[in-house]
Amino acid sequence: MNTLRILIAGGGTGGHVIPALAIARELRDAHAAEVRFVGTARGLETRLVPEAGFRLDLVRSGQLKNVSLATRLRTAIDLPLGVMECVRLLREFRPKAVVGVGGYASGPGMMAAILLRLPTLAFEPNAVPGLANRLVGRWVSAAAVNFAQTERYFRNARVTGIPVRADFFTIAPKSAGEPPRLLVFGGSQGARVLNQAMPKIAQRLLDQIANLEIVHQAGARAAQSTAEAYARAGLSGQQRVRVQPYLDQMPGEFAAADLIVCRSGASTMAELGAAGKPSLLVPFALAADDHQRRNAEVFLQAGAARMLTEAELADPERLLNELSALLADPQKLRAMGERARTLARPDAAQEIASMIVGLSRKS
Repeated sequence: MNTLRILIAGGGTGGHVIPALAIARELRDAHAAEVRFVGTARGLETRLVPEAGFRLDLVRSGQLKNVSLATRLRTAIDLPLGVMECVRLLREFRPKAVVGVGGYASGPGMMAAILLRLPTLAFEPNAVPGLANRLVGRWVSAAAVNFAQTERYFRNARVTGIPVRADFFTIAPKSAGEPPRLLVFGGSQGARVLNQAMPKIAQRLLDQIANLEIVHQAGARAAQSTAEAYARAGLSGQQRVRVQPYLDQMPGEFAAADLIVCRSGASTMAELGAAGKPSLLVPFALAADDHQRRNAEVFLQAGAARMLTEAELADPERLLNELSALLADPQKLRAMGERARTLARPDAAQEIASMIVGLSRKS
């Protein structure tokens, strides 16, 4: 019996690694596939992939966009070396298909696979593809994308959505009588703009919204300074405000929230849809190709979210007015949540895995 071997290339941030692991688990559990990863030493994959029980090989690669000339020159040197390393890995592992999930190692991995004429699938979670996926888009065998407007960048693209933990899809509506809660988070590292803005308006927001609770994930590096900012605002020891460096049980935090203030990375957007939660989105201003704003606009057009830019957050009154208006209107929040749920794709992992298996049969 021939083992189905699949190589997944890419990583860097949780937005790349977490969906890739969901795809890998589906391939392993539903299709008995042997899955290996190729990444770089600077990404989250160095911790998350081995913890999930998958083998990880590291290659040289780096950034080309929004970096210094020295970094671009170093990447230009490393890129062909990374491609050669990936060619060697592919000849050794002999996968039936190669999946690129974006990030540093995706480019070399996919280029090597295309050179060896292996079936390739690009996974693109953002409305605008990252550089790695744009470079290989016209040569890949197929692509799994999150938004319909992204299909035009690839051959044989299909809208599949982003794999999301099953717990997000089973979140029940809040019970009547539970206090309203605002969840604030900027990803695993926190978001400086949210950490600075929220303490400035928290007291007035608590005064305006009866029994409101605020849970704020500030990131490990900024948790203490954010808590001190709340304290300077007169909220030291306030039971209605909880500042955490990291929230381990995010599905539970989503379940308790009436409104979520967050970035608009692709994985976060998929979780909002799966949970059916309304949101106030603050796109990361320096995201490559402004893709976080493009992601947010999809939810805005669907009536599932509101958006403030980082520049608009420079005026705390804008944030206060948006939050107080939304939290004072539970009916509007419910309607926004229902619209968010229409954007969810609960079968994303299964659909992507089926695409990969289909490609592998052509190798």
